[in-house]
Amino acid sequence: MNFLKRIFGKKKSPDESKADTVPLSPRTLDLQKFTAEDRNIVVGTAQSTGLERSHNEDALFVMQGNSAGGKSLPSFGLFVVADGMGGHRAGEVASAISVRRVAHRITEETILHLFDGANSADLPPIQELVRKALEDANDAVVERVPGGGTTLTAALLLGQQITIGHVGDSRAYVISENGSKVITRDHSLVERLRELGQLTEDEAATHPQRNVLYRAIGQGANLEVDVSSHPVPSNAFILVCSDGLWGVVPDSEMQQIVLNSPNPQVACEKLVQAANAAGGPDNITAVLVRFPPS
Repeated sequence: MNFLKRIFGKKKSPDESKADTVPLSPRTLDLQKFTAEDRNIVVGTAQSTGLERSHNEDALFVMQGNSAGGKSLPSFGLFVVADGMGGHRAGEVASAISVRRVAHRITEETILHLFDGANSADLPPIQELVRKALEDANDAVVERVPGGGTTLTAALLLGQQITIGHVGDSRAYVISENGSKVITRDHSLVERLRELGQLTEDEAATHPQRNVLYRAIGQGANLEVDVSSHPVPSNAFILVCSDGLWGVVPDSEMQQIVLNSPNPQVACEKLVQAANAAGGPDNITAVLVRFPPS
């Protein structure tokens, strides 16, 4: 049974498929937008090749859902960003393969089970599943894209918990009025030197080897994946992005763009514009998830 049939069940009859399309007034549209954003999770995405690259090696995947009713599903979502690397377009192939493999495994083993009536407590251990999904992606890239590699950061939302799977130097942030916090760890040589006290924050930001990674999907077997779980932030945002954004736009500026934008889609577009205004030296990808007050 295909994915859409599993979600939506039986087909509508010809009479049921006829929509009543009475135009809505602008005031009605504004009210609907406000109530939807106030009560539900809202997602925005944006990408750019940047100003100095000839093609895009970033990839993203977003799936999100809410339900209501007597036996409603828990809120769920999957938000993935990958930043490919390698010559002869190997990076874009590696990032695309990785995003698809992660999305396929996590969807199949968690979200489709929810549609079949399983409780979230009946699902396999979520951290282990996320880890295995990134390991599967690594195996696929090693086998199919010699010389290619990619970062990958995946945020899986199930109910009131977010589980992050991460390899490389793409990032996940929690952004709110109280500040901006990175909840992933960069697997870069420069970050490791900074952690050891051999580089200052300012030196790391301008170091000529700041893009050299010691851990990435596609570098070999036995990949080590960082996995962590976090409570859903109340009245805040999760930002998943490639280093074409965070490496160019300061965290404080990203926070202000997010908080001052009318919705996540506008915020993502403004984040990409800010990275390009700062020179756009790399591909840029941003996925922003807004969580309502609890």
